[in-house]
Amino acid sequence: MAFLTTDEQILKVLYGYNAWWKTDHISSELTRPVKRLAYYEAKKAFEHSRLRRAVILSGPRRVGKTTILYQMIDEYLKKGVPAKNILYVSFDHPMLKLCNIGRMIEVFRHNLNPGERDLYFFFDEIQYAQDWDLWLKTLYDQNPTYRIMATGSASPVLAEKAKESGVGRWITIRIPTLSFYEYIEIMGIPKPELSGGIHPTALASLDKSALTRLMLDLEPLQKHFHRYLLVGGFPEVALSDDVMYAQRIIREDVVDKVLKRDMVSLFPIRNVAELEQIFLYLCMISGSIVVQDTIAKEIGISRPTVANYMDFLEHANLIYVSQPTEQTGKKILKARPKIYLADAAIRNAVLMIGEEVLTDAAEMGMIIETAIYKHIHSFNDLNTAQIGYFRDPKSEKEIDIVVTYGAMSKILIEVKYRENTGLSHKEAIVEWADDPKVAAAIVITKNSTDFGITGHATKCPIVKIPAFAFLYLLGHAEYTAYLESMRSSGT
Repeated sequence: MAFLTTDEQILKVLYGYNAWWKTDHISSELTRPVKRLAYYEAKKAFEHSRLRRAVILSGPRRVGKTTILYQMIDEYLKKGVPAKNILYVSFDHPMLKLCNIGRMIEVFRHNLNPGERDLYFFFDEIQYAQDWDLWLKTLYDQNPTYRIMATGSASPVLAEKAKESGVGRWITIRIPTLSFYEYIEIMGIPKPELSGGIHPTALASLDKSALTRLMLDLEPLQKHFHRYLLVGGFPEVALSDDVMYAQRIIREDVVDKVLKRDMVSLFPIRNVAELEQIFLYLCMISGSIVVQDTIAKEIGISRPTVANYMDFLEHANLIYVSQPTEQTGKKILKARPKIYLADAAIRNAVLMIGEEVLTDAAEMGMIIETAIYKHIHSFNDLNTAQIGYFRDPKSEKEIDIVVTYGAMSKILIEVKYRENTGLSHKEAIVEWADDPKVAAAIVITKNSTDFGITGHATKCPIVKIPAFAFLYLLGHAEYTAYLESMRSSGT
C-alpha cells in the first residue's frame, strides 16, 4: 500500500519521533533516571563484540520496554554518535502501517544520511510492521554495521518468527513487571546496606543473630510492600500518587488494549466477550488450579475454546502457567495447571480491589502467591529451571512452588501469609525437605517477626521468611549476581 503514502508524509512522521535530530539530545522525561536490570541485559546483547545480534524486548504493555529504547538512544547520543545516525519509530503509528520497513529506511537514508554505514535502529511494537521478520533478516544479512533493537508485546509471534528468520540473527529478552527490589529503587526509597553474598535460598546458613540483624535491616521496607502489591508492577503507574487512577491505567492500557486490540489483531480470536470472561475468571482464581471444563461450563463455551484462549493469554504476557510436578521431577501428563497473572497489580486493577484487600486474609494469600510466582519466574527466565507445583490428589498435600534445577536439585516454596504459620510434620514441604536433592525449603510468612529456622529435623533446614523480605532479597541477589558476572567478564 505504498501508493497511499508519500516520502514527505513518512519523513514528517520520522521527524516527529526523532526530536534529537534537531536538538542533539533526548528529553529526560522519556529516559527516566533509573535503569532496570533488563536495560543492562539488553545493552550487553546489543553491543556484544563477537555475537552480533538484533535484540527484541518482549513483555506486557507498560513495563518499560520503550523506556529502555530511549535510555539506549540517550547513551549513544552522549557517546557522540551523530543524532541522525539514530532512528526510532513506533509501528503503532497508523501511517507506518501503510508502508514496509524497507521503504521507511529508504526514506530515512535518502533524506538524512545517504553515506553513513554505522546506523542504529530502534523499532517499537515491531509486530505491527509488514513482514517485519523478513525485513530484519534482510537488514541483518546485508548491513553488518547496523545495530537493531526492537520491542514486541506478543511473545508467541516473536518466537514463531524467530524459528523461521531469526535463527542466529536476533535474541529475545523478556521484560517482566517491576520486582519489589526495582520498585524500591524506582521510588527512591532508601535501600538497606546488605552484603553481596546474601541469597534468600541460603538463609539457613546464617546463625540466629545474623538472621535477626538482617530482618531488622529489611523491616523498614515492609510499609512500602502493600502499595507495591496494589499498583507497583508497572514503572509509570508506580510513580502515581493516586491508587485508583493507577489501577484505571492498568485496566485500560495493560488489559483492555491487549484483549481488544493486540490479541484480536495477532491471534484468531472469534469472540472478544468470551476472551474477556475467561480472563476475568482467571483474575478471580489467580494462584489456583484451573479446570478448563469448569470454565467452559460457567461461560457456556467449548473446552477447546477455553484451552486456545488460555494459550493466547499466556503468549500475550498476561498470565503464567505453572504445571504440576512429581517428587521425581517429572511433569505429570494430562494434569491441571495453576494459573497466575503476570502481576498481582493486574488482578487488583481488573477486580477494582482497593486498600481494603489488605485486611482480607484469603485475598492477600492469592495476591502474595501471585507475586512470589512472578518473581521466581522472572528470576529464572534465562535459566533452564522448571517451575511448577506439587499436589497429591489423594492426600491433598501440596507445595505451592517447586523449582527444579539441572540434576534434580530443588527449591521448595510454601506460601503461608497468615498469622499462624505452624507446620505439621506431615505436610508435604516437611516430607520433601528430607530429600538430599532439596537445596532450600522456604515458608513465606506475613509478619516481619515471623522468621527463622523451624524445629523440624530434616536434611534441608526449613526457613520461614516474611514475603516482603524474600522478594527484596531475591531482587538483591539477582542484581548482585549480574554485577559480579559483568566484573568477571571485564565489561
